[in-house]
Amino acid sequence: MEQLIPIVNKLQDVFGAIGQSPIDLPQIVTIGSQSSGKSSVLENVVGKGFLPRGTGIVTRRPLVLQLYNTSNHSIPTSPNAISSSLRSNTADTNPAGESDSGDENNNENANDVNTPPPKPLPSRKSTEIASPPVLPGDEWGEFLHLPGEKFYSFDEIRDEIVRETDRSTGRNKGISNKSINLKIYSPRVLNLTLVDLPGITKVSVGDQPADIEDQIREMCLHYISNPNAIILAVTAGNTDLANSDALKMARSVDPEGNRTIGVLTKLDLMDPGTDASDMLNNRIIPLRRGYVGVINRGQRDISQRKSIKEGLRKEMEFFKSHPAYRSLQHRCGTTTLAKMLNSILMHHIRDCLPEIKNRITGMMADIQQELDALGTPTGDISRATLGGSLLGLLSKFAASFGNAVDGKGSSADGVEMNELYGGARISYIFNEIFGRSLMMIDPFDGLTDEDIRTAICNANGPRPSLFVPEISFDLLVRRQISRLEQPGLQCIDLVYDELQRMSSQCEPTELQRFPDLRDRMCDTVSNLLRRCVSPTQMMISNLIKVELAYINTSHPDFIGGSRAVAQLMERMSREEGVESSPNPPAAPNKSGVSDGPSTPAADHSEGDYADSLHRGGERDEKGGLMSFIFGGKKDNRRRSSIGGMGSPSNMVKLPQVPDTMRNNEMPTDRERIETEIIKSLIESYFNIVRKNFLDMVPKTIMYFLVNHSKDSIQNELVSELYKENEIADLLRETDDVAQRRRTCAEMRGLLGRALEIVNEVRDFNTFK
Repeated sequence: MEQLIPIVNKLQDVFGAIGQSPIDLPQIVTIGSQSSGKSSVLENVVGKGFLPRGTGIVTRRPLVLQLYNTSNHSIPTSPNAISSSLRSNTADTNPAGESDSGDENNNENANDVNTPPPKPLPSRKSTEIASPPVLPGDEWGEFLHLPGEKFYSFDEIRDEIVRETDRSTGRNKGISNKSINLKIYSPRVLNLTLVDLPGITKVSVGDQPADIEDQIREMCLHYISNPNAIILAVTAGNTDLANSDALKMARSVDPEGNRTIGVLTKLDLMDPGTDASDMLNNRIIPLRRGYVGVINRGQRDISQRKSIKEGLRKEMEFFKSHPAYRSLQHRCGTTTLAKMLNSILMHHIRDCLPEIKNRITGMMADIQQELDALGTPTGDISRATLGGSLLGLLSKFAASFGNAVDGKGSSADGVEMNELYGGARISYIFNEIFGRSLMMIDPFDGLTDEDIRTAICNANGPRPSLFVPEISFDLLVRRQISRLEQPGLQCIDLVYDELQRMSSQCEPTELQRFPDLRDRMCDTVSNLLRRCVSPTQMMISNLIKVELAYINTSHPDFIGGSRAVAQLMERMSREEGVESSPNPPAAPNKSGVSDGPSTPAADHSEGDYADSLHRGGERDEKGGLMSFIFGGKKDNRRRSSIGGMGSPSNMVKLPQVPDTMRNNEMPTDRERIETEIIKSLIESYFNIVRKNFLDMVPKTIMYFLVNHSKDSIQNELVSELYKENEIADLLRETDDVAQRRRTCAEMRGLLGRALEIVNEVRDFNTFK
C-alpha cells in the first residue's frame, strides 16, 4: 500500500488548509476459521511481522491495530506550515522508494507488499514525494493499556500482545471480547485501522466456554457489520469452499459483496493433482470482487526468522512455476490482494473528493470577499482618494440602512431567509407586540364596582341627583385612558432598539478595517436616533392629552346614555322579566320610552316591576332617573319626625363620624343599575380611544423616528464625519489589518494549490 501514502499525505495537507478532519479510511477486518492464516494475511498486507503465531487458537482477543503515518507531510497547523508542505509536494520524485536498510531482524518490518516499482503520478506536474528510509526510532508502537510507553521493537510488541492476552484470558486457550488497542507510528504506513479477530471454532478446549462458537461469531459480526469495513474472508485452499464459515458470515452482513474479498490461503499445501483454479475463477461460490490466492510463511519459516520479503519472493516463485496458477497471476499473490485493497481505498477517497472540492471552492470565495473588503493599504492612497473612499463608505451605509427599513436590502449572512429582517421586524412590533398587548387591556383594569359607586356618590355631592352624574363618567374614563400612554412609550423604545440593531447589521464589511471610523459612525447614528426619540415621545404623550382634553360623547360610535339604559333594560328583561310577569314590558327605545302605546295597565306593570327590584331592601325615595325608568309610585306614608320619637329620656345618641367613609357593603338596586350604566359608557368610550391610539402610535413612530432617521442619516454622517483634518485619522488601519491581508492572500494561494491537488488525486491511477 505504499503507493497510496503520498496521495493520503497530500490530502492531509488539503484537510489542514481547509480545516477539515482527516479522511476516514475503511477498516480492514479479517475473519475465518481457526488456523486459516488470518494473522499472516494481515501481516503481509501491512508488511510487518508483529502478531503472535503458533498452532491452535493463537488470537484469543480482538486486536484493533491503528496505523499512523509519521512522515513530514502530516497535517500542518499554520498557514506557513501548510504552504511549505504543499510546496514540498511538487518535487518529481518516486513515491515509493524501497529501503533494504537494517539487519535481518528488521527486514520483516519493512513494507514489501508491492514488489514491482510503483508508477508515478500522471505527468501534469508530478506531486509525488519520496518515501524516506526508515531510520531507527522512526517506527514505534503504543498500547492503550500502557499509556506513554513506546515499543521500538516489533518483537517486543508481539510479546506484549501475548502477555496482555494471557493476563485477561489465562494461558489455557481462553477467549475474551475485550479488544487490545495498538497504535503503530511509521512513515511507511497508511492511516488505517486493521482488526485481527479470533478464528471461528466449533468445539471448546481448555478454559474456553461451551458456547465459544456463538461468542466468536457475535464478536466477528460486531466488527464486520460496520459499513466502513472491508471484509477479508479467509479460507484455507485445501478445504471445501462450501464449508467456509467466513463466507457465510460475510454474506450475512454484505449480501451484495461490495466490501468482501475472498482470500484463499495454504494453496501450497493442497494434495497433489488438485488446485484452486475453479475457486480463483469465481466459479464455485461467486463473489463480486472475486478471490485472491496467497501463500503465507509457514511455522518453520517463522522459526527460522525468514522475513516477509523472503516469503513474498517465495510466494511469487510458487505461482509462476505452478502450471495451474501460471495463467492466473492476476488472481494470485499478496501483491494482487494489496492492489485490490488499494483500489477500494482509492475509490473511497474519490467518493469524498466532491465534498472536499465544494468546501475549497466556497472557502476561496469567502477569502476573496474578505480580501475585497480589506482593499488596498490606505498608506498608499492620496488624501483626495481617501476623501472619496470615506464618502463612499458613508453613502453605502446610509443606502443599506434605508433599504433595510424599506424591505429592499439583505443582510450579509443571509439571515433574511431564516427570520424577519429590517422593516419587517418593526411591523412585527407594531402588530404582534404593541397591537396584541393593547387589545388585551381590560377597560376596567384597576377599577372595581366599589370604585365606581364611590365615584358616583362623590359626584352627587350632598344632594341626591335626578340622573346618573356625568362627572363620574368623565373622571373614571379619563383615568382608564391615561393607562394607554405607557404602552405607547414602550413601543417607541422597542423600535429604537430595533433601529440600533439594524444599523449594526447594515455596516459595510470595509468598516472592519477602520475601527475609529466605525466607532464614530455608531456614535453618530445613536445620537441621531436619540434626538428623534424625544419628539416621538412627546407626540405620543400629546395623543393621550388630546384625548383627555375633550371627552367627545357625541362620537358616532359612542353608545350614549339612552342606548346604555336601553341595553341594560333589555338585559334585565331577559333575566327577570319573565319571572315577574307573564307579559314582560316592551323594550324601550333610544329615548327611554316604550315603543308601544302607553296604557294605565302598562304603567301599573312598570310600577310593580320597579317595586319588585326594591323588594327586600329599603325603598329609595330619591326620585330622578329611577322614577323615569320604573315609573315608581310616591310613598305618601307619614313618618314621624326625629323630634317626636319619644321623651328626652329615650333620646338616641349618634355614633362618631369615621375618618374614612365608604359605601355600604351591599349596594341597593339603584346603585347597581347606575354602576352598570357607567360601566357600559366607560367600555364604549375606552374602545373608541384605544382604536384611535392603535392607529396613531405606529404612524407617529414612523414619521418622527423611523422615516426621519432614514432620511437624515446620510446628511448627519457627512456633516459629522467628513472633515478634512480628520479623514486620515478615521481611515487609519489597525496593526493587524495588514497581517490579515497577507494571511488571506497566502490562504487564497494555498486553497488554489489544494484545489489542484484534489484534481490530481481525482485523476490518479495507482496501477497505470
